Amino acid sequence: MGKGLAVIGGGLAVLGAGIGIGLIGKGATESMARQPEVAGKVQIAAIILAVFIEGATLFAVAAGFLS
Repeated sequence: MGKGLAVIGGGLAVLGAGIGIGLIGKGATESMARQPEVAGKVQIAAIILAVFIEGATLFAVAAGFLS
């Protein structure tokens, strides 16, 4: 039963990351539509945030599978 819970935990971590990155993309797209002159800065910030979320997700999945 322990491995099954690890798989569920990994799946929940990936689900949360997908939702978080989707919300970042939504916010970035809306802000670029409102202010096109700052699109480059917003895009870079959104990519950096997505990378941080993916890193935390990878850590959570690895910790779940190693436990």
